[in-house]
Amino acid sequence: MIVPSLVADIGGTNARFALHHEGRFDCIEVLPCAGHATLADAMHSYLGAAVQRGFAVDGIRHAAIAIANPVEEDRVSMTNHHWSFSIAGLRDERALSTLLVVNDFAALAMSLPFLQSYQRQRIGGGVELSGRPIGLIGPGTGLGVSGVIPAGGQWTALAGEGGHASFAPCTRDECIILERLQDEYGHVSAERLLSGSGLEAIHRVLSGDSLAAPDITKQALDGSCNACIRTVETFCGILGSVAGNVALTLGATGGMYIGGGIVPRLGSLFAQSSFRRRFEDKGRLSPYLARIPTWLITEPYPALQGVAAMLSAHIANQQ
Repeated sequence: MIVPSLVADIGGTNARFALHHEGRFDCIEVLPCAGHATLADAMHSYLGAAVQRGFAVDGIRHAAIAIANPVEEDRVSMTNHHWSFSIAGLRDERALSTLLVVNDFAALAMSLPFLQSYQRQRIGGGVELSGRPIGLIGPGTGLGVSGVIPAGGQWTALAGEGGHASFAPCTRDECIILERLQDEYGHVSAERLLSGSGLEAIHRVLSGDSLAAPDITKQALDGSCNACIRTVETFCGILGSVAGNVALTLGATGGMYIGGGIVPRLGSLFAQSSFRRRFEDKGRLSPYLARIPTWLITEPYPALQGVAAMLSAHIANQQ
């Protein structure tokens, strides 16, 4: 009997689970984090549903979790959700031989060198160079920043918290936004604007109205609200500037990728926005940025691919 591994991608809003074996993913399910008291409860619910669908899960001994949080010690406490757990404790509770827990954007970054043309959408120009660093940024519940660098014929993912770097405005509107949010929060990170709550904050400052992020996006897409269109355009411009900063920092001449849950929902508004112009707008380094391609990830579960690759490498290194 083939025994799969359990892989998961845990964000602040949703938990994505799958069974993985030899490059194949089965029984992919998305569970709301808010519907489960703990990560262990969510895992139990998923595995129970997998059994009902006819999958054999009793023999699972290896699992890997990509999570939207720094992973530095045994205790993991999520920044954008209330889940907190011990890696060793969860491993023992599930009777696992291996439980690998990694940063979600490090896992997503590991998938980038292997994405096919149908799993990504080009935004703007540029030419990717093989064997060079690749950058990643992704607004969702929070803002993830990562990348991969070539090392000895393999790829090494970077796990960091670049989304919490300080926000730097580039327009008068952004100066106003920064000033207002500084009054409210003190330190203003890039994540404070490039996230679901950030979309709401931009709209609140620019329009004076309070709308939920899905409503802002919906009304911008259907053209019924000029203030929402302005909000989305401001969001995309800021994302372009921050993505350009990441590309410069990493020397990401292998390409810069946009992930996360927000941008794929923006459709043509993103493709037609100032994102690419702002990405390249770096003064004397603008020609350098113009040569770097930017890609929107359209594959729905890329982090599962990345964390599965990391688990396979981890198991091989233990043998």
